[in-house]
Amino acid sequence: MKESIEAIVLRATGAATVVRQEVIQQLWSGYGSIVRFYLEGSVFPSVIVKHVSPPDTASHPRGWNTDHSHQRKLKSYVVETQWYRDFASECRESCRVPNCLVVERAGDEVVIVLEDLDAAGYSVRRGEVNQAELMQCVSWLAHFHATFLNVSADGLWESGTYWHLQTRPDERKVLERQDSALFEAAAAIDQKLNLSPYQTLVHGDAKLANFCFADDGSSVAAVDFQYVGAGCGMKDLAYFIGSCLDETAAEAQEEWLLDAYFSVLKAAIVERFPSTEVEALETDWRALYPVAWTDFHRFLKGWSPGHWKINAYSERLAREVVLMINNETTCS
Repeated sequence: MKESIEAIVLRATGAATVVRQEVIQQLWSGYGSIVRFYLEGSVFPSVIVKHVSPPDTASHPRGWNTDHSHQRKLKSYVVETQWYRDFASECRESCRVPNCLVVERAGDEVVIVLEDLDAAGYSVRRGEVNQAELMQCVSWLAHFHATFLNVSADGLWESGTYWHLQTRPDERKVLERQDSALFEAAAAIDQKLNLSPYQTLVHGDAKLANFCFADDGSSVAAVDFQYVGAGCGMKDLAYFIGSCLDETAAEAQEEWLLDAYFSVLKAAIVERFPSTEVEALETDWRALYPVAWTDFHRFLKGWSPGHWKINAYSERLAREVVLMINNETTCS
């Protein structure tokens, strides 16, 4: 960067000075950091700076230090800058995201200056959620998907999510040894999701850790848009549920969560689409929920075969989906 990060922050916020800085976290595999800047002389008491500065040698916690992995990460930050520049402003309070004050890029280095959601009243983070909090996140996803239904993903991932099959060839090779039936069905599973006639933008990493809860308990906001792109909304919903519920709870609450999600989604889009189309969307996406769950399960078994999320519920869903795929192939 020709300009220092502090100078970028001062210019973006109109602040007189930076009082202090606080590192919130390091980015995955040492690709930079997220830092809170406390300010004086600005309408913003603080801002969040996401500074991407790729290392000369990446250090992946699970050993995935390939060039393919490196290029995927670099693209993810380009996608995130595009998201904040061209799409984020479409999000309303029902799917709250941080306001972006400025984006600067120089080669692979990226600086994104964002509204501090803590200062905006979203300072609560949850390691586990009650039913009301679970519903707030599900509602956020439904409103997000409604907002971007049929919107072109220009500049974003052609297929959203960080586990998309085309971006994970190395993990797929491992899967061949772990689960040959799932390996053989992987491409058909991916195609089934991509061929849904109802595409939206998916967050792509909608885990519980990426939701910020309002101080008054009324709502949530979401962060981290490196893997936002086109896709079926069930990818986000299945991944989110798996991020905060164990296998027993995920299975027991599956029907309730789907009902809740579609209730919000349909209400959000009914003014823009005929009721028959809304019902058709629900029918299509409900059928794709176990497919979306299996798609992430496929990635996980190749990426981290001993992961705690590889459980009996996921294995059962995967077997059912693979059987369905094989039957469809036989009949075609």
